[in-house]
Amino acid sequence: MKEILDAIQSQTVTSSGSAAVTSADFANIKLPESYRAVTVHKDEAEMFTGLASRDKDPRKSLHLDDVPLPELGPGEALVAVMASSVNYNSVWTSIFEPVSTFGFLERYGRLSELTKRHDLPYHVIGSDLAGVVLRTGPGVNSWKPGDEVVAHCLSVELESSDGHNDTMLDPEQRIWGFETNFGGLAEIALVKSNQLMPKPGHLSWEEAAAPGLVNSTAYRQLVSRNGAGMKQGDNVLIWGASGGLGSYATQFALAGGANPICVVSSPEKADICRSMGAEAVIDRNAEDYRFWKDEHTQDPREWKRFGKRIRELTGGEDIDIVFEHPGRETFGASVYVTRKGGTITTCASTSGYMHQYDNRYLWMSLKRIIGSHFANYREAWEANRLIAKGKIHPTLSKVYSLEETGQAAYDVHRNLHQGKVGVLALAPQEGLGVRDHELRAKHIDAINRFRNI
Repeated sequence: MKEILDAIQSQTVTSSGSAAVTSADFANIKLPESYRAVTVHKDEAEMFTGLASRDKDPRKSLHLDDVPLPELGPGEALVAVMASSVNYNSVWTSIFEPVSTFGFLERYGRLSELTKRHDLPYHVIGSDLAGVVLRTGPGVNSWKPGDEVVAHCLSVELESSDGHNDTMLDPEQRIWGFETNFGGLAEIALVKSNQLMPKPGHLSWEEAAAPGLVNSTAYRQLVSRNGAGMKQGDNVLIWGASGGLGSYATQFALAGGANPICVVSSPEKADICRSMGAEAVIDRNAEDYRFWKDEHTQDPREWKRFGKRIRELTGGEDIDIVFEHPGRETFGASVYVTRKGGTITTCASTSGYMHQYDNRYLWMSLKRIIGSHFANYREAWEANRLIAKGKIHPTLSKVYSLEETGQAAYDVHRNLHQGKVGVLALAPQEGLGVRDHELRAKHIDAINRFRNI
């Protein structure tokens, strides 16, 4: 690993555009037989049986193991991972909810001789990375060793016609590092070449690794025609507006001329939203919204109180788009407060998957519910392009070492974090990998916004 890291650390670009370390130099580096990776173990998949979700501890299930380097196949790339990040799917994997991810790996392993590699007694997790291409397989023409990249997490086969208008509809669509093996919380990752995108030059490795999954997810869910198709002037209700997903939705709403109504759970999180430029902020804890009377019964009076508060902030207007991801706890209220003909876009369900709502408010008012899941390559590319242009900024708040990934996942699981939390892999310290210092200086306050809370 030292030779790989030394080459990356020497990767500087001269004024003429030539690199001190060439692509051929990277291609000639001898790859290690094994590398360090964060894993879960198949024989521990039942370790939390009987415990409530909140009591399941990722620090007990996540391991830092030395694992063999996977075989490189056609259309694939091996990437030296400088930094990664923790997403909710990393938490779900670590607590084996809603199901063990080993079922995903077993099914993928049955697809072909090549995919058998993924069906292992351990799962290398992680769905984000920033790093450097080490090797490319047959058929890869757009990327070469030495390229500085980030990766989005959509893995597709595209042998069916179903995915060719929208690759998210490919029957063999999977989330890399969650439904496939060899993910990004490791020193080396295996990706398909059509997951790769250029690393934003003004960001450090850990900053560049943070937006990937959540930024692309928010883009499709809110901006894309496959999601809500947000337009200027829309009132957008954003749950968890300072969190890993909601913080990007808030930025997209502001950058796109919409009016975000940010729902948060503390004064500190409200301040973060205001610092991003949002004016309409609801602290749901301070205003004591209780959408459920008990475990089985929602309270429509609270929906109405919530809707009244929204109108106070919008000049009497209702919500055009709800950016939904908490799920069970909030979904009834989300459907209620949406205007006639409005849209509720939903992904994930961090408070529970079994949503309940009063269908009269949906059906009689011609509202739409749109399911949204990650993003296709084009959407991910556009979302990354906005990061690279300094239009949207990372929401990185804290960085952990690879050895501390269990603690990072625990903090996300217990909602002890703000924005996104990063993980250093091969990068020996924070702040490395910046190439465009001029653009960075222009946006440094926004880049550090979540670091300064």
